[in-house]
Amino acid sequence: MSIGKKMRERRRALGYTLEEVAAELKTSKQTIQRYESGKISNIPSEKIAQIASFLRISPSVLVGWSSEAGEATLLPLRTKRVPMLGEIACGEPIWAEEEQGSYVSVDDKLSVDFCLRAHGDSMIGARIHDGDLVMVRKQESVDNGEIGVVIIDGEATLKRVYYYPEESKLILTPENPRYAPLVYLGAELDRIKILGKAVAFQSQLR
Repeated sequence: MSIGKKMRERRRALGYTLEEVAAELKTSKQTIQRYESGKISNIPSEKIAQIASFLRISPSVLVGWSSEAGEATLLPLRTKRVPMLGEIACGEPIWAEEEQGSYVSVDDKLSVDFCLRAHGDSMIGARIHDGDLVMVRKQESVDNGEIGVVIIDGEATLKRVYYYPEESKLILTPENPRYAPLVYLGAELDRIKILGKAVAFQSQLR
């Protein structure tokens, strides 16, 4: 397996975005994409060391000097436990019930307060698929274009959020052209509450 493919699989397994890796390496998202796609195959050795450190994997495994069985050479992953709050809709809103006593271990470098299990396919353009684990940081607002956990009449959904206070307008946009945006105006905004921002997700290999 190429360095780029190993890098992409490890990044996705840890729930990191391209932007987070790029920020750590002080480079652009486009450069990380080229690394992962193989368009840039001659990655500088100092970058390989930085990538391996951030992704908590041995550089020798990343570049193929050790065998794939070298999972034993993976650097220890420090984790913390956060509560699991059930399912969140990627489509029409559904209720997200807390799973009493259920916790999930996540990378302790992530600012995460709770997790939800994605349900549906409206966010597949953001690579969030049915059954994926979405990690959420509690906050009452998100910047336009960020993915938020939104409560509508007591039910939860996951969408990109666009809020225009001067127009008293909120648009919740899916990442699947099969679904139309949800638009709320004026007094309808009283039905809406931002529960938090999606900061990472964990997906099974497909």
